[in-house]
Parts: sequence; structure tokens; C-alpha cells
Amino acid sequence: MTGSHEEEVLARIAKGLVYTESEAAFQAPRRRTEQIFEYNHTPPSAAEKRRSLLVEILGSVGERTVLLPPFHAGFGSNVHIGDDFFGNVNLTFVDDVDIRIGDGVMIAPSVTLTTTGHPVHPSRRVDFGRFSEPIVIEDKVWIGSNVVVLPGVRIGYGSVIGAGSVVSRDIPPMSVALGTPCRVVRSITDEDLTTRAAGH
Repeated sequence: MTGSHEEEVLARIAKGLVYTESEAAFQAPRRRTEQIFEYNHTPPSAAEKRRSLLVEILGSVGERTVLLPPFHAGFGSNVHIGDDFFGNVNLTFVDDVDIRIGDGVMIAPSVTLTTTGHPVHPSRRVDFGRFSEPIVIEDKVWIGSNVVVLPGVRIGYGSVIGAGSVVSRDIPPMSVALGTPCRVVRSITDEDLTTRAAGH
């Protein structure tokens, strides 16, 4: 594939238009599958090696980052994580385009962040036709277990996403949101400085 063709495909991807597996094949060298496999099989005692691998895998990573194995990513290189991040086991990044995570974010077990979806009509899914839109998770967000965040979503500063939610639309800052589809149920206020959980 020529450079101009690659640029054309990248421009379509950036606009959220449909593209195919064959068209995107030139991006394969950016996948960090071998390094992800090694990270997931590195013992907890080898903290420095884990950190080194994480720096190699991710597009960028802040300080004091904890990402418990196993985790999964299509590329790895399209994931950007800030400082003081905690990601629990079985975190999946479908990172065909950027996933940007701010500082102080906590993610519970078995969460999926997917930047990519597929057309509804079957004829458009030939050669794994798909579209991709970036995900942004702002600072100090907490995402509960088994949440799925869909393409193009931004979760605002300090918000809490309840376990099992499917987030298909933006969530404003300082909100408690939950459900399928995920909806805001209330704002986070100073009263929450003395409460234990979102429902109390």
C-alpha cells in the first residue's frame, strides 16, 4: 500500500468512517502483542521489568501506574495513561484509535474500553468492516466491574460508573451514572465527603 493510500485510510479512520481489515493492515507493526504476552506472564516480584514492558507497550504512561495482569489490547500503542492509575484484572483495550486516561483513574475487574464498532448491515461487515472513535476518561474517574465503554465516549472528571453499565454516551463531570444504557442518576456533591458508597 502506498504512502498516499495509507494517509487516505488514516484520514477516513480519523473521521469515524468505515474501513476494512485489509485497508488497515499497514498498521500491524504498531501492535504490541508479544510484549503484552510477556507482561501478562511476568511474576509480581519483577516490578521493574513490568514497568519497563508497560512503557514499551503503551503510547504513554504516567508515574505510579498499576495495571494488574492479565490485560488485553489490540495495539497497546494507542493507549495513553496518566499518573496514579489503577487497573484491575482482565482490562481490555480495543484501541484501534486513541484511548486517553487521565490521572487518578481507577478501573475495576473485567472492564472493556472499545473504540471500534461495526456497521449494522451485513454487506458492510465484509473484510471485518468497522469504524473507530477515540475514548477519553478524564481525571479521578472510577469505573466499576464489568463495564463496557463504547466508541467516542468521554467520561467527565471525578465521575463514577456503576458496575455492569454499558456507556454509549458522554457522562458529565462529577456524576454517578449506571445502567444499560448508562444514565446519570445524580451529581456528586460535598455531602459525599462523609458517605461510603454512591447509594448511601
